[in-house]
Parts: sequence; structure tokens; C-alpha cells
Amino acid sequence: MESHCLRLASLPHTSKLFAAYLEDFSRVKQFYGYTPDETGVVAAARAVDLPLASRRAVIEVLRDQNRAFGADTATERSLDRLAKGAVAIVTGQQVGLFSGPAYSFYKALTAIRWAENLTAHGLDAVPVFWLATEDHDLAEVNQCFWLTKNGTEKFSDTSAEASAGQQVGAIKFGAEISGLVDSAARGLAGPFASEVERALRESYAAGETFGSAFGKLLARSLAGRGMILLDPLDRSLHRIAAPVFHRAIENAESLRDELLARGKALEKTGFHSQVKVTAETTLLFMNVDGRREPVRMRGGKFVVGVKGGTTFATSEILALIEKTPEIFSPNVLLRAIVQDSLLPTAAYVGGPAEVAYMAQVEVVYRKLGAPMPAILPRAGFTLIEPHVAHLMKKYGLTLEDVFRGRQTVRALLAAGSLPRGLAKRFDADEKALQRMLTKFEKPLGKLDKTLLGSLGTAERKMIYQFSKLRRKVGAAEGFRSGVLEKHERILLEALFPLRAPQERALCFLPFLASAGAGLLDELAKLAGESPAQHCVVLL
Repeated sequence: MESHCLRLASLPHTSKLFAAYLEDFSRVKQFYGYTPDETGVVAAARAVDLPLASRRAVIEVLRDQNRAFGADTATERSLDRLAKGAVAIVTGQQVGLFSGPAYSFYKALTAIRWAENLTAHGLDAVPVFWLATEDHDLAEVNQCFWLTKNGTEKFSDTSAEASAGQQVGAIKFGAEISGLVDSAARGLAGPFASEVERALRESYAAGETFGSAFGKLLARSLAGRGMILLDPLDRSLHRIAAPVFHRAIENAESLRDELLARGKALEKTGFHSQVKVTAETTLLFMNVDGRREPVRMRGGKFVVGVKGGTTFATSEILALIEKTPEIFSPNVLLRAIVQDSLLPTAAYVGGPAEVAYMAQVEVVYRKLGAPMPAILPRAGFTLIEPHVAHLMKKYGLTLEDVFRGRQTVRALLAAGSLPRGLAKRFDADEKALQRMLTKFEKPLGKLDKTLLGSLGTAERKMIYQFSKLRRKVGAAEGFRSGVLEKHERILLEALFPLRAPQERALCFLPFLASAGAGLLDELAKLAGESPAQHCVVLL
């Protein structure tokens, strides 16, 4: 496979904070604990202070969970190493239908390679994938988009819509999931399609949940790589994490104030807060009648639920945490601290948004007295299949051209679609036009040197209009026949679907069906070599 890499900061919609984090860390180092490199990870590992009793209790839960997911002996070995003192390189993602966007796999591969590289250099480390089963945004996980031979296809589990507002990891699939798997399987093509289909059918079945199905699919797809999966919905894990919930309530006002101050500090530095914080913000959710509701502060008390909600005194909330910690869950700004109360986290591998909001989370780490791990950017990929690569070469397009959007792609397709004879004539006449204008430089310079600027302006305008004419001629030919519209659709659906980079929109499974597990090995290798870059891979 051929590949070349782009700067992560060059991708569309990259925030200023993430770009600075990648390319000018000195501007943002005050908002993070460690540098995003091996030196930072090693330093963070030395600060890990997970009580032995907690480590043992968590590992017992993880053994049961991973066996239920169908994990192999490589994961068992990782658990044994974790029990003996290895640190964790953690990543995670929402439990999206059929594994969700491709970057779920890219996060996992990045964590795996960091763990392997650190272990090879004397710091025993294992990869852990946090299944974000406690999230309640069903609309973000009950659909996925596949690139098939017929273009982009959307698959969604509409039967789960009645469960909106609940923690998604516990929502069960009904009998309808079988038909959805059948439809998805028909969209698979390639020599490894049957393997991917089998993994899908073994994972997504009636009675499974969004969390268990995602975990089973990931365990099968990443077999042999030692990945440990963690589902935070487990009651035993909530019991271990209860002290974090307790401190979040006791320090609710000061945490809110410091987070508001951090937001102002970010703005003063030229950035913005990724997560909105208000005067009512706390860092906890609470399950009420099956729905996950935010815990808010109002008038010195805590309020939970809609239509006025139920009011609790501080002592009442703390008593509930002590008695039933499983009904509480962290919001995005507390989740990492809960994670590190369960795991010996040396580093967290995150996407652009996660890296950005960790600049706010640093406040929570510091206030609650927890050491912050190193924050590492995940590797990114755009996978280009042969027929797409052929079109890019034919029209002289780069991935950066496609990222500029439909109008740019259309213009370049038009410019590259002229009949060969007419294209040669345009090339020759453009050069002739430039030669003709060049002949004016010497006489005009002698007459009045200020005229040379006017000559240059005239040349640029003429060449622009000439090129514009060329594009219009190409468009008239190509779009009249419908060929350019077809090629435009293929390129955009494959490389910039839903106006987003491929990895943020398309599911990875169709690529896995086409290229097999060897693709995972290749991407893992690239993730180790270029973890802070976006690699373009020709399949």
C-alpha cells in the first residue's frame, strides 16, 4: 500500500486550539499536564497512583467483561500485565451502530501502537478502549454510513428511538436488527466480506445492547492486538468511582467557577471553550425514571429533571451517591477523572474535539487533586480505493482539493475533461499568450517602468479569463454527457462525505471487507510512525 501524510492541522474544521496543540505547544502548555510525546507519557506514568485494591477490583471486572465480549488470549495477557503494574494507554468512543465512524478504529490502533512502542522502550503499557456506554445521545449512535458500490448508504436503527434519553449502552436491539444486518451485509464487497459479515452477525443480534454489540465487534476485529475493553455501566465500577462523584458535588461551586475562569483564559489566549459551562453547571448526570438527566445547581441546592425537577440538598445528593452510585454518571468534563480512578492512565488518545476540551478538564484534575495524564492526538487516515485513485490522477486532484468542497472539485473536473486535441490547443495558446505579453516587458520598461505593473495585471486577468473559458468548455462537454456529475459524486462520497473528512463520516467495516486484517496492520504501523499526522493510504 502506498501512503503519504498531511498535517493534522490542515484538515477542514480544525480548531485553533487543536492546531496550536499540534504545532506550537508552548502556546497551550498552561492548559495541559504534559507534552504530547514519549517524554510526556513517561513523566505522566511516573505520577500514576492507583491504589492496589482498586486496581485488583477493576481488573476482575474487566476480565469478566472482556470474556463476555469474546476477547482472546492476547487480551488476557494484557490484563495479566495490567495486574502486575503496567500502565494504561486509554482511548474511547461512543458505541455507534456497526462501530460508528472509522476513527473509532483509528483511535484503537493509535493506542495499541503507543502501548507497544512504550513497552519496547522499557515502560510496560497496555491499550484500553473505554466504551462510552453512559452517553444518552441516541441520535449520534443509532446510525452509520457505509461506502458501497452503489455510493454512500445510511443504516439506522429506528426501533430504538423510543429509548431516546436513556444511557445508550444499555439500550437493547429488537428483532429488527437482523434485517438491518442483512442490508448492511449486502453492502459489503471484497475478498474478506464474509469475515466481516460473520463478525457483524455474531455481534449485532436481538437482545444485545449498543454497548455489548460494539464491544463484541471490536473484540473480533482487533483480535490478537491485546486491546482491553471497558464498559463503565458496571455497578462495581460505579462503586469504585463513587469518591469522584462525591468530590464533584462537594466542590461543585468552586469547580464551576474555575471552569468559567478557564473559559475566559482560553478566550484571552485566542481560543474558545469546547464545552459550554454555565452558572448551573455541575459535572454529574443522574438517572431518573430511566432517563439520564443533568444535575444542576440552583440557589445553593441541586435540581434534577425537567419541569422544575426534584430539588436535593447537598447532604441528600451525597447520601444517594453513597447508597446508589450506579444511578450517577460523569459529564464530559469529569469522565476522564473517573477513568483515571479506575485505570493507571499514563496517556489518553483523543480526537481533535477531545484534545481541545481537555484544556478545560485540566482544571478539574487540579481541583480534585488527581494527576492528569498525557493527552495524545489519534492518528488519522483517508483510505483511497483504486477506482477513486484513478479518477484523482485523471483529473489531477489532491485530497486537499477535495477538502475545499464541491465547487473546487467541479472546476477541476471540468478543467481536466477536455478532449485531448482541444486540451493541447488550449495549453499551446496559453503559452503563446504568455510569450506575447513577455515581449512587451522590455519596450514598456524603457518607456515607463510603472507600466510593468499594469502589464502584469493585464497578464493575470487574461490568463484567468482564458482558464475560465477552458473550464467552461470542459464543463459543457463533461456535464452534458453526465460523466463529470458521476465522477464528482464518486469523489465526494468517497473522500469528503457529508462535507466532512472520510474518517468522521464513513464506517470502517466496508474497507475491512475489501482489504482484510492486513489493512489494520498497515494502519497500525503508520499510526506508530506518524501519530500526529493524517495519512492518505492508497489501497
